[in-house]
Parts: sequence; structure tokens; C-alpha cells
Amino acid sequence: MRIGRLFMAAALGVAAMPAAYAAEAYTAEAGGDAGNVRTSAQASLRGAAAADAELQAFYASRNFRPLWTVGGTVTPAADRLIRLLETADLDGLDPQDYRPRALSAAVARARSGAPAALAEVEMLLSRSFADYVRDMRRPSNSGMVYVDRALAPSVPARREVLSAAAAAPSLEMYIDSLGWMHPVYAGLRRSMDSGNGRVRLSERQTLRANLERARALPASAEGRHILVDAAGARLFLYENGRVVDTMRVVVGKTTEPTPMLAGMIRFAMVNPYWNVPPDLARNRIAAGVLSEGVGYLRARRYQVLSDWSEDARVVDPATVDWQAVADGREELRVRQLPGGANAMGNVKFMFPNDFGVYLHDTPDKALFQEANRQFSSGCVRLEDAPRLARWLFGRTLRTGSTPEQRVDLPDPVPVYITYLTAMPEAGGRIAFQADVYNRDAAQMAGGGGDGTLAAR
Repeated sequence: MRIGRLFMAAALGVAAMPAAYAAEAYTAEAGGDAGNVRTSAQASLRGAAAADAELQAFYASRNFRPLWTVGGTVTPAADRLIRLLETADLDGLDPQDYRPRALSAAVARARSGAPAALAEVEMLLSRSFADYVRDMRRPSNSGMVYVDRALAPSVPARREVLSAAAAAPSLEMYIDSLGWMHPVYAGLRRSMDSGNGRVRLSERQTLRANLERARALPASAEGRHILVDAAGARLFLYENGRVVDTMRVVVGKTTEPTPMLAGMIRFAMVNPYWNVPPDLARNRIAAGVLSEGVGYLRARRYQVLSDWSEDARVVDPATVDWQAVADGREELRVRQLPGGANAMGNVKFMFPNDFGVYLHDTPDKALFQEANRQFSSGCVRLEDAPRLARWLFGRTLRTGSTPEQRVDLPDPVPVYITYLTAMPEAGGRIAFQADVYNRDAAQMAGGGGDGTLAAR
């Protein structure tokens, strides 16, 4: 089995080998004099790591097996990392914080195969890599509100950063793909790096603003999450770092923009009521009653309630001073019964938040054919709510006739509502989208007068 794996490693190249295979190849070489070299290299690495508790813990956990070298040779992953650090300004960071020139010099010295030089380059590469990843993972100033605090970004420890890199099937590919960041971030970042002079200044500024927003997205590729892009009015379903489905959505009007939120979808409400926002009750419902009488409410299946509590009672609409409601002198709770033309459709997906924002079905399907889909009061209307329900629950949700049927999700799923005026596409292309909420200028101003992001 070992011979077969080593043959495979030779055919694919060291950089493409899974970490376990690379370790086995390194150990297999250790016969005779090579064994002495390996022992000497490990001893040198053990001594070099002693000065840094986190690095020492990482290397001790792998019996001081190197990460950036195999069999006394520096792997291509080191060169890929140095190239990335040299362009750290694209991340709003100062490249000199990670000493790319010193790393290049250390790599050159390590090519001699001397154990001390190999240990030195291991320490320098691991430290610079860990610091770079930690800086990229620091909370952004994008305006994202984390209604579930568990979703807020946290800065990983050096050992955690290095362990994730060591567990990757290919360290070189992990670095190339920015495996510690969300795929949207990686796509935008690559376009800035490869585009360079072909990207206009205004586009580069837009890309920088969107990179900052993308930093607020989840770093882990594992599991499932939902991404809603309010700028493009589209929803994406992610599984293990890949988009598995997408659909159109309707988002907030420019006067009532959908906020950037991150929360956990915990349950669905089947056959929901629609609680009419107070401003709509004042401007639309009251005006309709004053024009057509209380029959306006019956025709549209509206009820008037005494208050906003869970045990509110139904009120006779004939007893309401509708002129006072229309004038704004009285606030009224109005809800629409489930079914029919209910604005919530058949289901809404809840991630409790103080903004009253959620994802929901809608009977008004024609709006999804519009190029610009900013029509809601802030919530996200779904093109195909049953399809989202099947993805979330693994089954179709039966509606029945009972109002407000709560269906809990066994494993809550994160949802990130963001705002991306630049989105990566296949082939390294970038799709620029209209800044419908005028957030780009504010984002750029927050990071510096020339549109660059503040260094961290």
C-alpha cells in the first residue's frame, strides 16, 4: 500500500499530495543517512519551535513533522504563500507586516537542505501564514449585524490556523483558493490580483468595498448556509463551500432597504398571518377603509387586533377611529388571515431578530420577472419557497388549514443577508451590479479617502 501511495505522489507531484500521503513519503525516505537527516531536521524544528508556545503545540501534535517542506525540500506551497503575502494590500493589509522578502531569503537558504535552514523557514512561513490568516479573519466594518452571536467572526489561534491548513488535501490548493475565507471573498480577491491594470479605478474601489463585506461571511466550508445578496436580489444555497442551488428574491425598496443580517433559521411557520407594518396600516389600510368602509377589510381578509401581544383579541373594526389612524394619531395592529392572497404566502422561515426580517413565500410571482426586484418593506420574498423548504427540512411541508403551524428545524441553518455590488462568476469574471442602496460610497469612505480599506 505504501509503495502504491508513493508512486501516486510521484505522479501527481508533492504539492498535490494529501497531507497524510506527504507525511508518509517523508517518513519513507528516512532510511540510512536520510534517517539521520530527518532526525536532525526534527531536532532542529523542535528547538526552533520552543520559542513560540502556539507553534510548538502545533508541531508537537504532529511529532514535529514539517508543514512547508517534504524530504528536505521546500514545497511550492511556500512560493504560493509568499506571492499571496506580497499582494496583501488587496486585502487591506500591509504586506510588510508578513516579511515576504525575509521569507524569500529563508526559502533560498533552505534549498540547501541544511536542517537548521529548514527549521528556520518552517517557523517563518508558519508564523507569517498564521498572522496573515488571523488578520483576514478579524471582524470587518461592513455593517453586518449578527443577531446570533455564534455567527460573529472570531480570530482563530495560530495553532487552529495551521491545523486547518495541515488537514487540507493539498496545502498548495488551500492557499490558492484562500481556503480559510468564504468562496465569494476568494473569487473577488483573485479577480483583483489577476485583473490588475485591466480593472478601472472605480471598479477596484467597488471590489475593495465588496471584499470587506465578504469578510463578514462564514469562513468554514463545512456544512450548509444560505446567502442572500440584496444588491442582486438573489439567494444562494451552499453546501460544503459550493453553491448547490439559487433562486431570485424580492428585497426591500430603496426607502426601506433590507439590512445586512446574520442569523440562524430555527423554524418555519406554515399558514402564517401577515402582521401589517404600522406605516402600511396607516397609509394603505386606513385609507382603504375611509374610502370603501369596513367591507374593505372583509374583502381582503384583514383583522383588527387589540395590541401586539400573543393573546391579543380581535376588535370590531366599526369601533376604530380610522381617521385618527390615517392621521397618525393612533397606531393600530392589523393582520391578514392565512391563505388566499396573504402577503406571506404559505410559509415563512424565521431567524428571530429585532428588525422583523425573515424569508417568506409570496403570491405575487410576477415581480420575480423584473430585472430590479426592490419592492418589499425589508423582508426577503422567495421565488420558490417550497424548494427552500425541501432543502432545509428534506421534505415537503404540508400546509393543511390550521393557521401559524410552527415546524422546528432539527439543525438550525445560518442565513447571511449581505449586499454585493460585485459578484465572482465562472472563468474569473466579475459581475458588477447597481448600488441600489448607495452603500458603496459609505463603505469606501469608511476605509480611506482613496477607496482603499484600512489596514488591520
